[in-house]
Amino acid sequence: MFAECMSGEELLRQDFEALTVSKRLVRSVSQKLRKKNHRDEGEEEDKVRGVSLKCLTLYGRGGGCKVGADTGEEFGDPSSRRRSSATDEGKVYKTICGTKDKNFDCFSYGVKEKFWKKNNRKYLELEEPVRNSRMHIFLPDDILEMCLVRLPLTSLMNARLVCKKWRHLTTTSRFLQMRREGSYQNLWLFLFGAVKGGYCSGEIHALDVSQDQWHRIGADMLRGRFMFSVASIQDDIYIVGGCSSITNFGRVDRSSFMTHKGVLVFRPLTKSWRIVSSMSYARSMSILGISEVSSDFLVIESHQNRHDRRFPRSRVGGVSDVYEDPHRLSLRCQYRNAFDENEPSVLHNRKSDKFMRQRSEQSNTKGCKRFVLIAVGGLGSWDEPLDSGEIYDSVSNKWTEIQKLPIDFGVVCAGVVCNGIFYVCSENDKLAGYDIERGFWIGIQTSTFPPRVHEYYPKLVSGNGRLFMLSVSWCEGDGQIGRRNKAVRKLWELDLMYLTWTEVSLHPDAPMDWNPAFVADRNLVIGVEMFKIFGQVLDFFTVCDVSDMEMNWNYISRNHMAHELDASSCMTKTMAVLHL
Repeated sequence: MFAECMSGEELLRQDFEALTVSKRLVRSVSQKLRKKNHRDEGEEEDKVRGVSLKCLTLYGRGGGCKVGADTGEEFGDPSSRRRSSATDEGKVYKTICGTKDKNFDCFSYGVKEKFWKKNNRKYLELEEPVRNSRMHIFLPDDILEMCLVRLPLTSLMNARLVCKKWRHLTTTSRFLQMRREGSYQNLWLFLFGAVKGGYCSGEIHALDVSQDQWHRIGADMLRGRFMFSVASIQDDIYIVGGCSSITNFGRVDRSSFMTHKGVLVFRPLTKSWRIVSSMSYARSMSILGISEVSSDFLVIESHQNRHDRRFPRSRVGGVSDVYEDPHRLSLRCQYRNAFDENEPSVLHNRKSDKFMRQRSEQSNTKGCKRFVLIAVGGLGSWDEPLDSGEIYDSVSNKWTEIQKLPIDFGVVCAGVVCNGIFYVCSENDKLAGYDIERGFWIGIQTSTFPPRVHEYYPKLVSGNGRLFMLSVSWCEGDGQIGRRNKAVRKLWELDLMYLTWTEVSLHPDAPMDWNPAFVADRNLVIGVEMFKIFGQVLDFFTVCDVSDMEMNWNYISRNHMAHELDASSCMTKTMAVLHL
């Protein structure tokens, strides 16, 4: 009897427990109700995007929704963990109070956002570029160009890495023209011909003068090439000729080398290279000159006499030209007449010369400046000095041979363009000028040539229509007249009206470098000297403002960058100046 009562009470307790609601379910529902407002706000966004985040019709073997099973602990809420079992607990869900929610969400906390991101990944990828482009949606291209054109060169290079649009805007011809004509440029020095470990690395060392900061630019196009010449035209640097070793590629080896006649053009603003037309003759260490010409400039080509000698002269000694070729006697007399400054057109009017005039396309040169590049002298394929010259027209992309230098002029060692005349100086202390417009050489008889030490060749520079020469001479000490005290480098200026030389400045450094590089830019004369002392290569960059009455020299760089270079860099170096 007692057993039957106990069994009845046990059945009653089981029925009562079946009608009760699980505490775990109550806690879960209360959390959902607290987030009801947040869920209602997201429903409209979900409908717009076309994805429903309500309970999905995913069922398992045991029945019921299994989407949010065992996910609460992953997001840091272990109390919300729910076991998926087939027991009676959790199978029947009763409403505690109020109206039954027909839109009950079975996602656990955090699963809704995770599921939405996973199924809307493509939408996010499409929306991200739109968000990134919001910064310049309302900024026109011309306003953006005006902002970018004012950046320094280093900042401009970094700005090009932001996006493709900025890179495209900063490399167009319109942008480069705006930057060239504006007042936002700084002076930059580019040093070529660096040698490390006996190899021509091809690196270009660029100095930002305003920041006194050096930069290295990789140039694989120049790797292995040395003894080339450089010249700057607006934003471009022309690399002309040079040598490269045949047996030991990359090394400065003149025992077996090949001389180049190719010409490369480097644009620092875009770090781009291009190849232009090659010269007619291979040459290294040639003397270059840059001149601005009119749009209707006519390139004059001179055809030399058939009996004109093609092999060059020797520097010292050798057989007389008269006995070598008897027909050269009359030709030499004709060349000497060209040095008569009272008859500058005798050589121009000779019947042995034939002139061919080539007209360029004027439609392509309207509204833009036109420049020509002249290359004279240098060393040929057999390391022989050359007396020929060529002129390059960038419009026609063609080299044209010009009249050769006079026979007894000597080996050209320096040259520069000043007021439309290409002045060249020889090792024999002679001066000549090539009239670019009329196409012939003129001998220039000056007053006493500035005294110099013959081991140091003179250097010619020109700025703002003034012609200067730098030469090394002996300086006499006080009270010791006639005694060679020390060697100094002096700056001389040529009076183009009276053809007289005048000393205008004295360089402060001792001339330790046998092959210094000097260039002029507007009113500035800039020089670089490199030499090896105590096992280390030192470099000194100096500048002189010729517009100043005192014309003092100042140092423009205290950061020595040549300590990593070899001593052979002192002979292979060359320099170009640009405003970028």
